[in-house]
Amino acid sequence: MNKNLRLALGQINVTVGDLPGNARKIMEMIERAREWGADVVAFPELVLPGYPPEDLLLNSTFVRDNVEALKKVARATRGITAIVGFADLQDDIYNAAAILQDGRLAGVYHKIYLPNYGVFDEERYFPRGRDFLVFELGGAVVGVNICEDIWYPGDPTRTQCLQGGATLIVNISSSPFHAGKRDFRRRMLSTRAWDYSAYVAYVNLVGGQDELVFDGGSMVLDQRGEVVAEARAFEEELLAVDLPLDEILLHRLHDPRRRKEKLGSLPEGRLRRIRLRPPKKGKRGESLPPRTAVTLGRLEEIYRALVLGTRDYVRKNGFRKVILGLSGGIDSSLSAAIAVDALGKESVVGVAMPSMYSSPESLEDARSLAQNLEIDFQVLPIDGVLASYLKTLEPTFQGKKPDVTEENIQARIRGNLLMALSNKFGWLVLTTGNKSEIGVGYCTLYGDMAGGFAVIKDVPKTLVYELSAYRNSTGSPPVIPSRVMEKPPSAELRPNQKDTDSLPPYETLDPILQAYVEEDQNPETIVSRGFHRQMVEEVIRKVDLNEYKRRQASPGVKITPRAFGRDRRLPITNRYRVKAKN
Repeated sequence: MNKNLRLALGQINVTVGDLPGNARKIMEMIERAREWGADVVAFPELVLPGYPPEDLLLNSTFVRDNVEALKKVARATRGITAIVGFADLQDDIYNAAAILQDGRLAGVYHKIYLPNYGVFDEERYFPRGRDFLVFELGGAVVGVNICEDIWYPGDPTRTQCLQGGATLIVNISSSPFHAGKRDFRRRMLSTRAWDYSAYVAYVNLVGGQDELVFDGGSMVLDQRGEVVAEARAFEEELLAVDLPLDEILLHRLHDPRRRKEKLGSLPEGRLRRIRLRPPKKGKRGESLPPRTAVTLGRLEEIYRALVLGTRDYVRKNGFRKVILGLSGGIDSSLSAAIAVDALGKESVVGVAMPSMYSSPESLEDARSLAQNLEIDFQVLPIDGVLASYLKTLEPTFQGKKPDVTEENIQARIRGNLLMALSNKFGWLVLTTGNKSEIGVGYCTLYGDMAGGFAVIKDVPKTLVYELSAYRNSTGSPPVIPSRVMEKPPSAELRPNQKDTDSLPPYETLDPILQAYVEEDQNPETIVSRGFHRQMVEEVIRKVDLNEYKRRQASPGVKITPRAFGRDRRLPITNRYRVKAKN
């Protein structure tokens, strides 16, 4: 018997809490899948409430409303089977996949492995599921599981394939992006497909949610672990593919591993089998050819994540325009370029706020950048405001030499001006600090840290230069002036100031931060990599002492495995200090 199945994967961008809007998008994509002749269409994990819904799940009204929204989606499934992520309300709240067909809820699968690390906190909200579910659709047997369930070898995939006879595993996921994760996912999914001689279909969320970016990259792999269809990264897409399931059965006849695996007893849990109505064989048109997406390079992948994260944060929170300070430096230049690519030139305002310490070249570079990006550009000098501040403070500061206080006043004046424009015109302020500066506290509370969203908060300084060069390579002429790329970084808050007056060169600082923050390496290990002991201890000291600043920073796009705030969470009040052993 011919057991071909046409599968569609709905890689969509939803908004947390927008139950009517999310349901509408799901139903529209179900309709498209039906027009394409799909037998089954699958959507990402918790796609109906949006991911992650966090403490909205503690609101019983929200959970009930999400169940009611599922009923509306179910009514849109005439003549097609849909797999939809939602929050199931039973004796408790479950991270669940609904199997919908012909207007009804045919079955529900509850997620078994609940991640509770990094950005994930699912054990706060959900209990573990117990059942291993498969459904029969004509001659096809399909296993359904959710995100983390497939990252572990063994169950539930093992039981679904070996005892349940599934020839296709559909994994609905909301897996957030960090650089390099796409390749890691592909290798893992390839292993699962090969281990159990099955097609593996992985549908992932796309879009930005607060600090997180979901990169899509939905894919289908065959029994040999080869990708047969793959959706584009960072874009909404309905991916459809024809799966000749008879090939799986033939392949399994030549795979002795399955016979030995099936000798084991059924593990704890219960295999549930749902029998659905066979799909009606209407006109499908021509068979769908295999399709794979273009693989993105490292810098393009990161840049597109920053653009998508910025766009969705701004738009989903109802802002039409953003504003940012343009210092003529590399950080604000890259942030402005990302903002324009995310929102359009008409939605970005750049403001230069020179002081007596700002070089003429910095103002020229800021103006050139604004012209290249074709954005609104304003100049608000701060010397008069600074003089007023210092005159007001003069009686109190009498007898005290100028120090970092006067430098920080300048940064706070600039933050105040940006916030005033934000209040007056309803523009969102974008901050422009990078991960290296934020890591060691080389930033000013209520100054350059003042704003609503931190575009490059998780981007180390050396990567800022790489991404700037990448952005310049994508257009002609380059948008970021060459002098910005070449001049030594400076805050320009005192005469002849350079970042290296306070910090090691970024080529040295970033690897130390990578080892300590990302890898949790101890000082001895970092020193053994060729760094000076005193420098390592000083960098670590600054990282440890500045948690209070990072706790007050704006959210920003996560692009590394260990972002400040979302992944790396330390107590502010903390006397433990790490030192290298002699």
